[in-house]
Amino acid sequence: MEPAARFPQPRDPAQIAAAAADPELSAARRTFMAKAFAYGYHRNFSWLGIPIIQLPQDIVAVQEIVWATRPTLVIETGVAFGGSLVLYATLFELIGGPGEALGVEVEMRPENEAALFAHPFARRIRLLKGSSTDPSIVAEVRRRAAGEPRVMVVLDSDHSHEHVRRELELYADLVSVGCYLIVFGTSVAELPESDAYRRPWNSRRNPKSALEEWLPLDGRFRIDGNLSDRLVISDAPAGYLRRER
Repeated sequence: MEPAARFPQPRDPAQIAAAAADPELSAARRTFMAKAFAYGYHRNFSWLGIPIIQLPQDIVAVQEIVWATRPTLVIETGVAFGGSLVLYATLFELIGGPGEALGVEVEMRPENEAALFAHPFARRIRLLKGSSTDPSIVAEVRRRAAGEPRVMVVLDSDHSHEHVRRELELYADLVSVGCYLIVFGTSVAELPESDAYRRPWNSRRNPKSALEEWLPLDGRFRIDGNLSDRLVISDAPAGYLRRER
């Protein structure tokens, strides 16, 4: 099936722009994200029975992107329970035609893997076990992406600056022109230091800092600012990128 011509147009672009420029709304968003993250809000949801560690707004955004751009392959680094892979598989089933979700996960519990591949849409899901930056894993991902007409990439594994920077170098060129590269975890840049859960990322070194360092050097991608503005609440502010050339 051919890609849709464009995203459905929002009812009032002026209101979206005004909301994005509203300092009170921005402050409220930051307060919400900090408080909600501290309580594990992003872990409260599932997609068709499989836990999905994503915010509802981002789930809707991914749906819009897949519908509009019609990728035949979605590559996701960082699988966790596999809910996002089921989301992509669901959308492929609804759209019809080709479509597979390829996940890369360094460690997946056997019970989670069993539940994922027992799912009714598992026929559209593939899994590679290993680090997303391991040369053998990257080579296999590239092999599977070869020949796919439309490829989308989602980076959502280790949120450290160095890891995301390396993922951008390794995976960005797999994205097809007109398709999206999504960098989740850019919201970490706005979280209080105490909410980093002693992990190797913080408000200074995180997916957003990696993206800001890499993007000017690449030149093929454009941040979809309209999408970020419409979502308001997102784990990927400024992290939705469309490949232009």
